[in-house]
Amino acid sequence: MRIITQSDVERLLPIDQCVGVMRQAMMATSQRNVTLPIRQFMPVPEGTGKLAIMPGTLGDPACFGIKLVCKYDRPHDDPLGTHVGMVMLFDSVQGIPLAMIEGSSLTAIRTSAASALATDLLANNDASRLAILGNGEQAMRHLYAMQAVRDIAQVKVWGRDIERTQDFVQTAAKATGLSIESATSSAAAIADADIICTTTAAKQPIIFGKDLQPGQHINLVGSAIPTTAEMDDDGVARARFFVDYREAAMAAAGELLGAIERKNVTENHIVGEIGAVAAGHLEGRQQSDEITIYKSLGVASQDLAAAHGVWQRACAQDRGLEVDLLA
Repeated sequence: MRIITQSDVERLLPIDQCVGVMRQAMMATSQRNVTLPIRQFMPVPEGTGKLAIMPGTLGDPACFGIKLVCKYDRPHDDPLGTHVGMVMLFDSVQGIPLAMIEGSSLTAIRTSAASALATDLLANNDASRLAILGNGEQAMRHLYAMQAVRDIAQVKVWGRDIERTQDFVQTAAKATGLSIESATSSAAAIADADIICTTTAAKQPIIFGKDLQPGQHINLVGSAIPTTAEMDDDGVARARFFVDYREAAMAAAGELLGAIERKNVTENHIVGEIGAVAAGHLEGRQQSDEITIYKSLGVASQDLAAAHGVWQRACAQDRGLEVDLLA
C-alpha cells in the first residue's frame, strides 16, 4: 500500500488532467456503474467538529474505498484548514488496500475540476468573464479550474470580508496574470459575468434571481447540507438545473430542497445529472440566452476516480511511501 501525501497529490493530479478524470467518473455515476451511499456525518463528542463518511464503489476502474473527513472550525490562516482527512483506496478484484491518500487537497482539486467539467458542458463557448463569490481555497481552485475550460479574460471577486477579498485579489492576480478586481457586492460581481462560481460558507442566499442575466452559467458549490443555500428560490426557478447525483441532491441540495418545500419548483426541476450530459444522453444548454446551474455536492465516485488516478501515477513515478501491512 502507498501512503501519498499532499505535496504528491498536488504534483500528480493537475487540474486540467483531473477534468478528464471527472468526466469519466460522472458518466459512470449517471450510468450507475457505482455504489454511492449518501454521505453521513458523525458529531465528535467533547469536540467542535464532525466526521464526514463517504464510502463507495466504482466499476471502471474497479475499485472501492472510503473518504473520511474531519470538519473543524479553524481560523482562516490555520495551516490545517477546515477539512482534514484521507481517502482509503482498495482494489475490487482482490479486495486489497492500494493507497491511503491525503484527502483535503484531493477533494479541493476534484471539486473544482467537476465544476470545470460542468462549465465546459453548460456554459456558452465564448464565456470569458468570471465571477467568484468567496475568497478561500475553493475560490482559488475554481479560478484555475475555469481557465482549464474557457479563455478567461476578466474576473470579479466578492467576499463578505473586504480585507480578505482584497488580499485574495492581489494574490490571485499575481499568480495568474489575469485582470482581477474586487466587487462591492455579490450583485455587482455577477452583473456582467458569463460564469459564476459560489464557493462560500453562506447559510443564507447571496445570489438572487432578480440579479441573474441571460446566458449565465452558475456553479453552486459552497452549500452541502439541506439547511443552507447560496441562491434564492427565484434563481433556482429561473435556471436549467443540473446535479452531480440525483439522490444526493434530493438529500442535501439546500437551494433546491428549499425551493421545493416552498412550492416554487418541484423535484422535476432537476433536468438531469451532469454525467448524462457528458455521455451525450442529455442535452445541456439549449439556447445561448438561457441560465444554467450545476449544483455540486460531491460524491464518492469523484474521490475514488481521482484517488485511483493519483495511485496509478504514484506507482509509475515511484512517489509516496510504500508500506507492507503484513510485515
